[in-house]
Amino acid sequence: QVQLVESGGGLVQAGASLRLSCAASGSGFIFSINTMGWYRQAPGKQRELVATITKGGTTNYADSVKGRFTIDRDDAKNTVYLRMNSLKPEDTAVYVCNARIGTVVASRPSLDDYWGQGTQVTVSS
Repeated sequence: QVQLVESGGGLVQAGASLRLSCAASGSGFIFSINTMGWYRQAPGKQRELVATITKGGTTNYADSVKGRFTIDRDDAKNTVYLRMNSLKPEDTAVYVCNARIGTVVASRPSLDDYWGQGTQVTVSS
């Protein structure tokens, strides 16, 4: 089965930087990884898109993080990263990785969205 595992969250002060990683495992089943992205959910708020990156490298960012966050991917490692600079207290949230992954199991192809468990990012003022 395919799993997404995030890492890199933590507690930092405002102005600091963090780098999140999300690795897709289950290489025996993965045929391709299309768009990958990061979402976040703060307490009492709905989940919101942070950034996405297509297989071709086209990126998209929420207005609130433009110029501060950078998303990139390493397809050789089935991994997507989120570099977060100049962190603000309002960036505090659980950050969740998403990927649209094509798999082949028993000769049957499938294209599905997968989600990680999330990693906590807390920014103190």
